[in-house]
Amino acid sequence: MFLDRARIHVKAGNGGHGAVSFRREKYVPAGGPDGGDGGRGGDVILEVDPGLWTLADFRYRTRYRAANGQPGRGSQMHGRDGEDLVVKVPPGTVVLDESTGRYIADLTEPGQRAVVARGGRGGRGNARFKNPVRQAPRFAEKGEAGEERWLVLELKVVADVGLVGLPNAGKSTLLSRITAARPRIAAYPFTTVTPNLGVVFVSDGESFVVADIPGLIEGAHAGAGLGHEFLRHVERTRLLVAVVDASGLEGREPAADFRTLMEELRQYRPELAERVKLVAANKMDLAEARANFEPFCNVVEAQGFAVHPISSATGEGVDRLVREIWRALKKLPRPEPVPVEPLPAVARAPVAEYTVRREGDYLVVEGEGLHRLIARLDLDNEESVRFLQKVFRDIGLDNALRKHGVQDGDLVRVAGVEFEFRD
Repeated sequence: MFLDRARIHVKAGNGGHGAVSFRREKYVPAGGPDGGDGGRGGDVILEVDPGLWTLADFRYRTRYRAANGQPGRGSQMHGRDGEDLVVKVPPGTVVLDESTGRYIADLTEPGQRAVVARGGRGGRGNARFKNPVRQAPRFAEKGEAGEERWLVLELKVVADVGLVGLPNAGKSTLLSRITAARPRIAAYPFTTVTPNLGVVFVSDGESFVVADIPGLIEGAHAGAGLGHEFLRHVERTRLLVAVVDASGLEGREPAADFRTLMEELRQYRPELAERVKLVAANKMDLAEARANFEPFCNVVEAQGFAVHPISSATGEGVDRLVREIWRALKKLPRPEPVPVEPLPAVARAPVAEYTVRREGDYLVVEGEGLHRLIARLDLDNEESVRFLQKVFRDIGLDNALRKHGVQDGDLVRVAGVEFEFRD
């Protein structure tokens, strides 16, 4: 099965919790806190595996989760970091963040990697909270949650040359003639339902990759036939060869076929039509094709294209076509990668950055740093709450609330958690 689009959910590992521990050792009367930090959660990483050519594996498994970090322990022993989860994808995979609609990675080279979900930081152990005033803290931080998101994976075949044409134009036969690929070939339309790849060896150390794109029909750019599903596979090609059935035995006029093909490429993406550098008039072993060749050439050459008569079945003119493809390829630059916006670096706003506003009977305090701090504290622990109250005083939150008219006993919502204000 060929699958070129998949939707998966990725979840990075959570950070391990910090430990609350005190040194208890014979002949050491005041050992003090020695709780270690929790380990970092594992990342989810996509990696290109050149042995894969389809996204079919993601049809059966859609959820991927990295390992959590281990909690800290006594004697200031830090928890082990969670293992990264490496997910293999085929070359040509682009990664879309479903929530933002933006591409975050374009994976084309073997071994290329992209982090798509980052693990959470481990919580600090109670040894980190010791100071001259708080000499025996009995609280620690929880680990941060790992990132999670839905991703859409799209496979865009990586090939130098794409063979495009209407059904039964002879693209698969041509591919089998110039490469070792053995695509399915039959005398009916849409025999090819998946892109096929093959390597053409021109000479020692010189080769290029050819893709046989499934047949397009009128309206393909809007989803008719198979075209809409597979037109994306010509986006990475540097050069397109239009293969036209010159015989007209399918009941179509060769020149009309060429016009339809070019129009579909323009409608899908205008620059694709500009990548058509060569036109192959196929099936020239047939008398009908030889009779149609001159009128066809007159129409196509008038548009600035060179027509190459070939027969995929007998090999007539194929070697010359390959040489022309190679000559044209050497003049063309590599295609630009898909514009991506990698995951932004984690910018951790300080706790002292917050806003205060009135919302009905509540004063509401919001701030990324406060959200992060409160999420990592156990508010059922009395010492954790006292520590948080001290942070509120240190960042001037108490005074900011007074300026907004807070009264003794009022409820204040800080980062989603309700507190009763006591002056």
